[in-house]
Amino acid sequence: MASQQPLHWVLLRGLARESAHWGAFVPLLKARFPDAQVTVLDLPGAGRGYQHVSPCSIRAITERVRGDASAQGRLQQPVTLLAVSLGAMVGWEWLQSYPDEVRGAVLINTSFASLSPFYQRLRWQSYGHFFALAMQRDVYRRELGVVRLVSNRPDQHVSIAKEWAKIQAERPISFNNSLRQIVAAATYRPAHDKPKQPVLLLNGKGDRLVSPACSVAIQQKWQLELRSHPWAGHDLTTDDGEWVVSQLQGWPG
Repeated sequence: MASQQPLHWVLLRGLARESAHWGAFVPLLKARFPDAQVTVLDLPGAGRGYQHVSPCSIRAITERVRGDASAQGRLQQPVTLLAVSLGAMVGWEWLQSYPDEVRGAVLINTSFASLSPFYQRLRWQSYGHFFALAMQRDVYRRELGVVRLVSNRPDQHVSIAKEWAKIQAERPISFNNSLRQIVAAATYRPAHDKPKQPVLLLNGKGDRLVSPACSVAIQQKWQLELRSHPWAGHDLTTDDGEWVVSQLQGWPG
């Protein structure tokens, strides 16, 4: 990131989410980095590609996402990835497989199968919530349940759930694509090489979906920098986007 070129942030969302779920975070990021380019990409099976079938491996998802970025002319200069959860697994695979395309990566609340047990990668306390959400047919109630699981800002839950219900109504991610993404995430075991690019790990100590210990495991494996938010949940950019952008300023220093 020592290049004189302006930053080009590429944002990747997580499981069963799309670029619209970034909400207020994208304008916040643009305001804090006015000279930077900001690109939001959707995973296959979500967002603009919601009618496509999602691959069942992180490697294949990465190839599709990278192909979309290239087709859009987004890889004219090395990009800086900012990615959440499943999207962060894609980000890790991207920076490992195509190191010349990535200046650095900020990975939020993610986990790897090779480093953390399944009951930390999807906390056992959330299993009942997941089953109930899978059975819920009312879109708003389902999205409200999702918000309550991933966010620790109850004052925002109703308004966010209404926005997320609109997104689901317009570009619904199918149950099959959600399941295929779960399979991809559950089986992801990355290469053991330490990335050459700077990597910043962020997590929320209040994450009730993925244990914060999963980020610690990644940090210890490769001796990466980890910064923890004291109370935010899994959807860290929704809970405290200001804190996230404050961590990005001056990084990697």
